[in-house]
Amino acid sequence: MAQEDIELVSHLLRRAGFGASMKEIEAYAQKPYEEIVEDLINPERFPEYDDDLEQRYLIGFMLGDAFAQQQAVWILRMINSDRPLEERMTLFWHHLFATGWNKTEHALASGQQIDMLREYCLTDLRTLLIELSKNPNMISWLDNCENHKDSPNENYGREIMELFSMGLGNYTELDIKNAARAFTGWTMNQCIPLYPFGHYNASFEFREDDHDNGEKSFLGESGNLDGYDIVDIIIKQPATAAFISRHLYNFFVADEPQVPAWNIQPPNDPAAVELLAKTFTESGGDIRSILRVLFNSDFFKNARFEKIKSPVDLVVGTVKITGTHKIPQPNVTELSSATAIMGQTLMDPPTVEGWHTGQEWIDSGTLTERVNFATKQMNDTDSPGIIDIIDRIKSKGSHMSPESFLDHCLELMGPMNVDGSTKSGLLEYANETDGLTFGNAEADQQSTEKIRAMLQLIVACPEYQFA
Repeated sequence: MAQEDIELVSHLLRRAGFGASMKEIEAYAQKPYEEIVEDLINPERFPEYDDDLEQRYLIGFMLGDAFAQQQAVWILRMINSDRPLEERMTLFWHHLFATGWNKTEHALASGQQIDMLREYCLTDLRTLLIELSKNPNMISWLDNCENHKDSPNENYGREIMELFSMGLGNYTELDIKNAARAFTGWTMNQCIPLYPFGHYNASFEFREDDHDNGEKSFLGESGNLDGYDIVDIIIKQPATAAFISRHLYNFFVADEPQVPAWNIQPPNDPAAVELLAKTFTESGGDIRSILRVLFNSDFFKNARFEKIKSPVDLVVGTVKITGTHKIPQPNVTELSSATAIMGQTLMDPPTVEGWHTGQEWIDSGTLTERVNFATKQMNDTDSPGIIDIIDRIKSKGSHMSPESFLDHCLELMGPMNVDGSTKSGLLEYANETDGLTFGNAEADQQSTEKIRAMLQLIVACPEYQFA
């Protein structure tokens, strides 16, 4: 297969999933690119993820307060699911519809919300917003359980427009007040108290006697509006199409300015966002339709290594290269802890805005953690993925020049592109090794150590921070 095919498929899997080993990339590349896109946006073509092993290995996962294990289970799905875009989109909506354990303190509800986002992640925005409005974790997070007909709480009425659909500057204070009134009575049942047995499931409950049935005006429409009506009106707004499209561009294509600046700072690629918004409008907010256009576009195909990896991208992508954690390991919670140290605590974003992305993922502290994590993973030459890389290089012949040694390592890591100065530095090390020699136990061991060291240098390069 052509190198260009490999590079394009690799790019797609870094963005529509969490990266892949060369073995996985080659398997995907057996199909035409457009068919791969269809497979990704139609995950039901592939078996559902089997979490039986997690439930056996991570006993605490079954307990409501096992927050760390809820995170770990999700990380394992990202690594091993045959439906990578499903997990990718779940993360996208989790970032956009941010709720945090730091307030709700209900790990079971946090995990159930992630399950809800996974179930509906590739449907349409209307369905997602309705399910979100009924979700106990969101109801608790934005205080809609305190939203009563006699004393409306405006938190959710505001955020469903400002953060979840339209963005700043596209509604009035009256719209906020009336949206809040429309969502009165949308609450959750009273959970069984935490102690002494831990959390129990919470569920949505509509209380008719607490719902405001009065006349309301919202974004130019009037009537006895309820939550369903509010969502229907939001979906029709051009601002919604533009806002969601810009989020998708920022998540899948190239880094945009932070969300609070969007009402005053235009998109970096207005034509691309306009195309996605047009697709949103024509499809009624159908997510598969938008992603199909996005992944098949030239602006996506040409945007290689233009996004800074999130901590989750870096951790999961690195582990997918090494081929570890195919089954739950005792140290699996270290993976979610690693993303937290790098600035991304799954199920606990810092604010209602989710996480700030792009360059704000990187500072002197987080960069050190990112490099240390990646180099540590590459240190284990008994990892299945590292063994595969060594075997592939070994199959090229008994002797390999320093230049070929470096080129093969870069190819098998992505393929990965590096600039001239980085490549010169890597080549300096390769020249010091005098290349690779295979043929006997001693030579094989020496070459294995050279490959290990080269892989560690590669993941320590600035270019490894980009997807």
